[in-house]
Amino acid sequence: MSDSIPKPVSRISPVAGPQPASLGGERRAEPRLPAPAAATEERREITDGITFPASGRTIDRFFHAVLGRMTLGVSPAAAALAYMEWMTHLAMAPGKQAELAQKAWRKAARFAAWSTHAALRPDTPPCIEPMPQDRRFRSPEWQRPPFNFYYQAFLLTQQWWWNATTHIRGMSKQNEQSVSFMARQLLDMIAPSNFAWTNPEVLKATATSGGMNFVRGAANFLQDMERVVAGRKPVGTERFVVGRDVALTPGHVVFRNRLIELIQYTPATETVYAEPILIVPAPIMKYYILDLSPENSMVRYLVEQGHTVFMISWKNPGSEDRDLGMDEYRRLGVRAALRVIEAVVPGARPHAVGYCLGGIVLTTAVAAMARDGEERIRTLTLFTTELDYTEPGELLPFIDESQVAYLEDMMWDQGYLDGRQFAGAFHLLRSNDLIWSKMMREYLLGERQGMTDLMAWNADVTRVPYAMHSEVLRSLFLQNDLAAGHYKVDGRPVVIGDIRSPIFCVATAEDHVAPWKSVYKLHLLADTDVTFLLASGGHNAGVVSEPGHPRRRYQVTTRKEGERYVDPDTWAAQVPVTEGSWWPEWQRWLTARSSPERVRPPQIGAAAEGFAVIGQAPGSYVFQE
Repeated sequence: MSDSIPKPVSRISPVAGPQPASLGGERRAEPRLPAPAAATEERREITDGITFPASGRTIDRFFHAVLGRMTLGVSPAAAALAYMEWMTHLAMAPGKQAELAQKAWRKAARFAAWSTHAALRPDTPPCIEPMPQDRRFRSPEWQRPPFNFYYQAFLLTQQWWWNATTHIRGMSKQNEQSVSFMARQLLDMIAPSNFAWTNPEVLKATATSGGMNFVRGAANFLQDMERVVAGRKPVGTERFVVGRDVALTPGHVVFRNRLIELIQYTPATETVYAEPILIVPAPIMKYYILDLSPENSMVRYLVEQGHTVFMISWKNPGSEDRDLGMDEYRRLGVRAALRVIEAVVPGARPHAVGYCLGGIVLTTAVAAMARDGEERIRTLTLFTTELDYTEPGELLPFIDESQVAYLEDMMWDQGYLDGRQFAGAFHLLRSNDLIWSKMMREYLLGERQGMTDLMAWNADVTRVPYAMHSEVLRSLFLQNDLAAGHYKVDGRPVVIGDIRSPIFCVATAEDHVAPWKSVYKLHLLADTDVTFLLASGGHNAGVVSEPGHPRRRYQVTTRKEGERYVDPDTWAAQVPVTEGSWWPEWQRWLTARSSPERVRPPQIGAAAEGFAVIGQAPGSYVFQE
């Protein structure tokens, strides 16, 4: 086998290249979904001149695809429907209208009284405090007139609009959250912190620098626009080059097919635990988030603790991969990797680890193996993996039939969902920090935020195939099939309760993608020992939480099979908080469920079984743009 990336093949096969024919898992018992193939044919209709009804639908899909690029993938129809439902229900709620009028009057009176006191006594406390996560008005300059009047009026207005868009009797929760989300976005656009003449920090910087902050800001803006137009990564990412500055843990690529490269890392200890670790990162991210700089690399930490680590590195799919779906990600990803590990470390059942969407792929694969009586893993660990989508948190405004159909049309046109389009929606979830505060700092203050390895990784975006993303959105998000026991693998449903391996589940307290209370619902789905750990931080920063990282803490308990359920609020109130990184806690859990005897490190690859070393880590797929 060579180090070159294999060319796309016209038919989906378990392995591209001279690999054992059985590798990659069994053939499907039935087709996964007819939609991708039908969609591929439908795309040809616009040039093949097929009858108008079919071509009319094709034109609609192209129109949606073009429009979607201008709206960052947000469906105008979904937004309009939510707005109309809000207006209709509010118009038929005279009691709510009276309540809002009363609140507006009270807030105006409250602001007038406070303004009078604040004008006479500058040390008067604010009449309303920002939310804990709102850091826009924390500097001392905001506490002096007239700027304290600006931001206090803004916060009172923001609070009133939250009351106006929530708790309207008869309105669906989905549309209520959508309208509230849209109102928040519009208000954040006109916040006093976003304009030079109402932001005291900008005015102070202007006076101090003689206006040079605007010159630097203009240079920053032009530099950013140049990179956007050229399709280049943000400023500062060049300091974190894969293989030079990040993804440095020594290892070798021991297997490659059309979807994954499997990396086996070089042992760092004379003896190792008998059971290796297989890590399945999310297909929507580059794997090296778990192998960043040496000081915060989870892979390096595990290897130094005496573990043999295997890592899946996903291919960054293109339009030729549009029909790759969950079935291929299970067969060519998880099952193929397990076959290789079984050849390299015979007789040892690995500890399987899944991250985010990789955790969903892994869980479905493990549940299918459990259903079929295959005991191929020793434990299952899930990082920020949501398996029940009845309460998806802040993602709810982006998940309904209209929105999913809109995203499908975007993917149908290009064959995948681009990572930049995917990231746009998540930036809106934290628009204060990720959009407006960033623009204020870099374009008005003229200050560049220092680039970190995690930020550089976040800018190294990937794509998701049309079939994969469509299946995840419809089957898992919209229909919640996996939690309901309706999700099928090889034509038969899989159930999480069939998994008998002990589970270690990590959630993060500030996660906007997989809210921790939704992740906690694993307790309702699993029928085995579940160790649940709630870490501080967000979806990614809470996982990259190496020992010595400041201001880290976690809570953890184990619920034994058969024990009574405890709701998440009660759990959080009762479980003590431990200061520090959660990695050592997980390491102790893995050690307690590994064989007590340490063994000599296994060979790198298994040439006799057809899995010779292909090349050095980090491999080739990680460099695909």
